Amino acid sequence: MDWNERYSESGYTYGTAPNDFLVSVVDAIPRGRLLSLAEGEGRNAVYLASLGHDVTAVDGSEVGLRKAETLAAERGVAITTVHADLGGYIIEAGQWDSIVACYCHLPPSIHTPLYRAAVQGLRPGGVFVLEAFCKEQLAYGTGGPPSLDLLMSLDELKQELEGLEFVCARQVERDVREGSGHTGLASVIQIMGVKP
Repeated sequence: MDWNERYSESGYTYGTAPNDFLVSVVDAIPRGRLLSLAEGEGRNAVYLASLGHDVTAVDGSEVGLRKAETLAAERGVAITTVHADLGGYIIEAGQWDSIVACYCHLPPSIHTPLYRAAVQGLRPGGVFVLEAFCKEQLAYGTGGPPSLDLLMSLDELKQELEGLEFVCARQVERDVREGSGHTGLASVIQIMGVKP
């Protein structure tokens, strides 16, 4: 997927409203330094910044991040954007009050070390929030990568996020309506974990 090309289309591929699961758990996310992985066009980062979080949005698409900056300016909030390949992005240990990963679909060779580093990157009491399509999503055709390698398994994610206390770790079927990119009934994994 060429994300620069995808995000060059007019409008916002996944809309400008934040992810529903993120909204449902946002009151449990501590205020402070928040890292959003694979942020794309900024919908979650801008929402979180509007609630007082100090948001750093990381993505591999310069086009997506420019749109994120535009959205932040339109909404009157400040976010920090970092253009980086998540395969080489360093999450420094003990630096983050929360880390968010909404639809951050990467090959296992990248997401396994990334999520392990995310656990180490949280401060004590820090919160990790994830929503992603699971492997069963391939049959739904309502969004997500068309490759099993890029889809998630709850058991694998729980292993990669070892060290967190899971407040929520489940696979559910729900209606996902996020722009033109996510459009209908989907099979997703939802995780919220706290670092002791």
